[in-house]
Amino acid sequence: MTSLLSNLGSIIAFLGILVGLIAGVTRLTGSYYLAGYGLQSLLLAGMGLLLVGCFLKLEALTRD
Repeated sequence: MTSLLSNLGSIIAFLGILVGLIAGVTRLTGSYYLAGYGLQSLLLAGMGLLLVGCFLKLEALTRD
């Protein structure tokens, strides 16, 4: 179970970093929207995913 939490946390955190990076690079190009979504919303979603990934990793560490 702990390895599942750890792996899931890593995957979700990586997705959060990826979403945040895409939102940041797109904003640097001068756009405010990407595929109809506001870039601030995408950045916030990326931060949320990163936070959930960190919580899952923390839970896996405390179960050891």
